Amino acid sequence: MIILGIILGIIVLVILWYVATYNKFIRLRQQVKNAWAQIDVQLKRRHDLIPNLLESVKGYMQHERGTLEDVVKARAKAVSATTPEEAIEAEGELTRALRQLLMVVENYPNLKADQHVLELMEELRNTENQIAFARQAYNDTVMIFNASIKKIPDSIVASQMGLKEYPFWEIEEESDREVPRVQF
Repeated sequence: MIILGIILGIIVLVILWYVATYNKFIRLRQQVKNAWAQIDVQLKRRHDLIPNLLESVKGYMQHERGTLEDVVKARAKAVSATTPEEAIEAEGELTRALRQLLMVVENYPNLKADQHVLELMEELRNTENQIAFARQAYNDTVMIFNASIKKIPDSIVASQMGLKEYPFWEIEEESDREVPRVQF
């Protein structure tokens, strides 16, 4: 009778552990999705600012059509990205295209003095800062999730749930690590 009670107690403990671990993974997965949603909000804001910026500068930049076209193409790719992996890659391309645009803007004194362009550039800079903060929060959440699904014995529950690692949003190229300097 005592052995049956011990076995029953162990079974109850295993079931409680399984349920608690399962619920932990549900919570962590939702936190990762929420962190990505916060990035997505900032990326949408960035995508909405770019056409206004391009419209404001294109009259000044007749000889820089290639730069403007690169930004338009990169934005279109970023807007159409459907997975975090696609978005991370596309946003890297968009960041590089915007960095090139900002460097070209430096060569146009009239453009640097235009109040509307200045406001758009400030808004874009603020948005870039928000993206950086959101990316950091996302990466922190992904780190916790990815570590949790690998830990033993929790990895047993994670594999039964079919959980896979989420990608980190890392800076890919050395040139992306450099902060563009824009002076008006």
